[in-house]
Amino acid sequence: MRCSTQCVAASVALSIGLALSGCATSGAGAAWESLLKTSSALGLQPLDDDTIVSGLKEALEVGTRNAVDSTSRMDGFLTNELIRIALPDQLEKMGDGLRRIGFGGKVDEFEVAMNRAAEKASGEATDVFIDAVREMSFADARQILQGGETAATDYFRAKTSDQLRQRFSPIVEQKMQQVGVVNRYQELVDLYSSFPLASKPDLDVYRYVTNKALDGLFTVVAQEESQIRTDPAARVTPLLKRVFAQQ
Repeated sequence: MRCSTQCVAASVALSIGLALSGCATSGAGAAWESLLKTSSALGLQPLDDDTIVSGLKEALEVGTRNAVDSTSRMDGFLTNELIRIALPDQLEKMGDGLRRIGFGGKVDEFEVAMNRAAEKASGEATDVFIDAVREMSFADARQILQGGETAATDYFRAKTSDQLRQRFSPIVEQKMQQVGVVNRYQELVDLYSSFPLASKPDLDVYRYVTNKALDGLFTVVAQEESQIRTDPAARVTPLLKRVFAQQ
């Protein structure tokens, strides 16, 4: 009896879930072999390599979209303690000094503006990530399935960092101008420089916010990958969610 479309979908979801969760890895190649064998053990039609790769891509597309949605919304950076952009080390002394004399609100405004710029830029990552997923080869997918807990995130970082930085840089600069980061930074520097013996800090604020925006985005991608590995049914398409929930 031939396996139905829902049956194959269920097999993809369950097989990928076992491999990504680490339940089916015991050595080199074990994860991939497990994917090919799991459906047979369940009495389902065996899966071919193309089906497995398609299922993995599907899950990763959803995971990366979730990461972009999470970071690009209002307060996506600002209220997430893992990725919130704080004053850089070079400005800590300046920030402390300004807070002591009653300008803490100005420092806070600068930090909020940096996070707003990162949130605006993060929305540009979707197309870059989805292109990387769709260009993923059989070898890439195999490496991710056999890799460590951040194998997919490492793949995205290697594959997309340069392109994302090229996209982010002008957007961050534009958004920083719009939300007043540059003006607030200059205001803080001017205030601090008026202190006796205070030295003007040396910081490329555009580069700092761009790099922190990328770091934050990849941090959330890693969180999504962790969810894929531990709860694959929650990170695939609605069809696979329904099928997996019925098992």
